[in-house]
Amino acid sequence: MSVTKQQVLDGLAKVTSPRGVPLPHANVLSEISVNDGKVLFSINVDAAEARAWEGVRAQAEAAVRAIPGVTGAMVALTAERKPGAAAPAPAPHSHSHKPGVQPVSAHRPPANPAGSPMAQQAEIAGIKAIIAVASGKGGVGKSTTAINLALGLRDLGLRVGLMDADIYGPSVPRLTGIRERPVLDDNRKMLPIQRFGLSIMSIGFLVEEETAMIWRGPMVMSAITQMLRDVAWGRLDVLVVDMPPGTGDAQLTLAQNVPLKGAVIVSTPQDLALIDARRGLAMFSKVNVPVLGIIENMSYFQCPECGTRSDIFGHGGARHEAERLGVPFLGEVPLHMSIRAMSDAGTPVVHSEPEGPHAAIYRSIATQIRDQLQGVTAAA
Repeated sequence: MSVTKQQVLDGLAKVTSPRGVPLPHANVLSEISVNDGKVLFSINVDAAEARAWEGVRAQAEAAVRAIPGVTGAMVALTAERKPGAAAPAPAPHSHSHKPGVQPVSAHRPPANPAGSPMAQQAEIAGIKAIIAVASGKGGVGKSTTAINLALGLRDLGLRVGLMDADIYGPSVPRLTGIRERPVLDDNRKMLPIQRFGLSIMSIGFLVEEETAMIWRGPMVMSAITQMLRDVAWGRLDVLVVDMPPGTGDAQLTLAQNVPLKGAVIVSTPQDLALIDARRGLAMFSKVNVPVLGIIENMSYFQCPECGTRSDIFGHGGARHEAERLGVPFLGEVPLHMSIRAMSDAGTPVVHSEPEGPHAAIYRSIATQIRDQLQGVTAAA
């Protein structure tokens, strides 16, 4: 059964806003996206009213999910502060992002006192460790690295999930070849797609590949929170989160929402990429997330015909940066056609060529990450 925008509006008409009017007439709804049974929209209010609207957001999502034919709903509450308005007090933790959370100060002490954004962190039941795979800029092969690391951890006997948090440019659907849509369980939570022995979730499973995600920061943060907490992940040893590039809202949301066990920084060897990698490393340090190490991706090119090695982007920059900053250097991944071709085909190289040299590199990096996670757990 095809779901229409009018059906969604009719369902939302049963929800009353704090102003006492049906939600469609409250002048707070964004454009409603309806695609193959998946409904996405935001409720846009002033930050000073945000707490009063959180219950409305939950009611709106429940009303949409109750519409016949709806297989998934993502409703974000976005709040903007009016010019000159004071910042609202920090809100207690819930399963949705709360306005008023401010970026962590560079001078904040390591502890997470009550009232700090980091005090809102809460474990996700069944998941032992969550790690972020991040980069300071796009185009360095972060998503390809994330999925192959997840597969490397799987090969070590761990139960692994992969969450694609790159809202604006989700790559995981293409990297995995997944075209199906998530379904809901009896508790109305989305079930991750199972592929290659991984539990996988991406915003790209809910929208078409060509859809432009023209979302403001609060909606991005709400979407990430929902993918973390409104997905039935089950029991996992590690959840690998493929982060969007940069050091913005998505990274802060993840760090504020769950206690990350660590972050992996992906960079290419050249100076421009390393400058941005330093920013990413500094951001995770400021929010008290251990940096598990740096990976130098596209480290070198080896000609498949003659065997000649060429350092197209330079070489060794990430290793030197890791040594300078005192963080582990996890390894070098070459620029190779097999990695690129298998990624484009939706069959990552660790899965498609498990005995090959590139799979061995990713498994070696995964082994170092696993050992560090075990050390973090033992220390805790």
